[in-house]
Amino acid sequence: MTLYAAASLKDALDALVKMRESQAHANLKVAYAASSTLARQIERGAPADLFISADSDWMDYLAQRKLLRAGTRVNLLSNRLVLIAPREHKSDLVIGQGFPLAAALSKDRLAMADPDSVPAGKYGKAALVALGVWGEVSRHITRSENVRAALALVARGEAPFGIVYASDAVAERKVRVLGEFPAHTHPAVLYPAAILADSRSGAAAAMLGFLRSAEARVVWRRHGFGAAD
Repeated sequence: MTLYAAASLKDALDALVKMRESQAHANLKVAYAASSTLARQIERGAPADLFISADSDWMDYLAQRKLLRAGTRVNLLSNRLVLIAPREHKSDLVIGQGFPLAAALSKDRLAMADPDSVPAGKYGKAALVALGVWGEVSRHITRSENVRAALALVARGEAPFGIVYASDAVAERKVRVLGEFPAHTHPAVLYPAAILADSRSGAAAAMLGFLRSAEARVVWRRHGFGAAD
């Protein structure tokens, strides 16, 4: 069985795949990338069985093209959006209406996933727009191919600030969270999952069921994810 999953899921999903392989003696392959990249690959015929997106838009994109198996789509997880800095970075920046992010950046760059297509970037742009700072900050952005690439830039000290998911911050000890973006400033961060219409794997439904199980929820929570309801 082949699973396509949003890059932000990697640490938690790797652990869950290892558990499932041990329990079911299964051979599971996982491809991680931005949800936008994966959805377009699926559209072009990539041989995936199960897809987990980091937003509803890209799952809707596949649904509109009749590429999902009817009745299998579920909201699997939720997440939160946070502003991070390198762990040793000294900053007392507080997220709020009109907060001075552009001034804090000065000539440096804000690391975030591409706001035109990647879910984490789209959520980040929505939050900055709602807080009235996008106009100034938009000139200081490094657009990453996915949220984990943005996380890496901050972890390496190549960017003083970044916008990622709370689960990403849990996964990287070299960054710290400066604050969480209020939920009302951006669409809810949800991870829909669905079996693909062309899947011939009998293991896909069982895997989706396992990822929704109480046993799996313990792992999801440990890695910073929440329930979808």
